Amino acid sequence: MAAPRIQLSQQVIRFAGVGLVTTALHLGLFAALVRGGAGSQLANGVALVIATLANTGINRAWTFGISGRKRLAIHHGQALVIFAITYAATTLALALLGVVAPNASTMVQTGVVLVANVLSTAARFVAMRSWIFTDHAAAEVPTQVPTQVPTPVATEVATQSRSDGPEQASHHGSW
Repeated sequence: MAAPRIQLSQQVIRFAGVGLVTTALHLGLFAALVRGGAGSQLANGVALVIATLANTGINRAWTFGISGRKRLAIHHGQALVIFAITYAATTLALALLGVVAPNASTMVQTGVVLVANVLSTAARFVAMRSWIFTDHAAAEVPTQVPTQVPTPVATEVATQSRSDGPEQASHHGSW
């Protein structure tokens, strides 16, 4: 049996909380890598991969109430598409910053990554709610349920009635 679906309002609140934590992780790793000598594009890519893995795992369990290993690999695979959208947005923003302000400080670069990340957040939530973490089990349930399920006794009596005729069916078992 699937876990009860968490209401939209709770999902939005939880998603925002997870987003704050994983965005802080992304930005912290980004800044640390840039200060450590990595280029901003490389630092963004590495930090975003780590933050995306954490974000997907936490949102899967806490925001959307999905546990267990079923579809785990599929969920993370689908999250890679979301990663691509966010990575494209942050990479483009950093490239634009490199043209406009080639000597921008780590703080400015981090701010640009933050803005691009925030702009892609709505797309991430919609994708997670409507595509990645949907209830696929509900889609597999038959739409028509039989109104009467035959029991073994009823099936046996009906079969005997057809083969023996009505007059002999009542004599079975009385021998």
